[in-house]
Amino acid sequence: MAQPLACVIIIAVEINVLIEEEFKDCLETGWLRSLAEQVLTLQGAGVEAELGLVIASQERVRELNRSYRGKDAPTDVLAFSTLPSVEEPFILPSDGQLHLGEVIVSYPQAVIQAGEEGHSIKKEIATLITHGVLHLLGFEDETPELKKQMQAREQEILSRLRID
Repeated sequence: MAQPLACVIIIAVEINVLIEEEFKDCLETGWLRSLAEQVLTLQGAGVEAELGLVIASQERVRELNRSYRGKDAPTDVLAFSTLPSVEEPFILPSDGQLHLGEVIVSYPQAVIQAGEEGHSIKKEIATLITHGVLHLLGFEDETPELKKQMQAREQEILSRLRID
């Protein structure tokens, strides 16, 4: 099991945001970038960190879920980490940036879940991005205990972000 990254001094963070065309008017790139950066900051991760953030359709996320996880079902967020496992030595890439990976959020699923939870779409997007970034940093939720730990950390971060 990978240990989550923590207590790394932030020097610079690069957040690359891609919003599929049909959702461009629904969310602001700057807000998404700021949100992901704040999650990294609150988690104490960084160095020269870079990650991708994609807001996508339900179909795109389902296709990725099927292709990479073998699950032919819709999901709300996927995280594809490029960090080495704990067993591998930690060495920064030659460009000096720690490439964390990508977080892909299904905007339609976020809308559905926001309605079910009775809160704003922005709060749901923030929850999903926080969840995805924590996965990139090594958090797991495959067992009830790990899920409980991850949810507790998500709630700590979200309460500090004060979304809504």
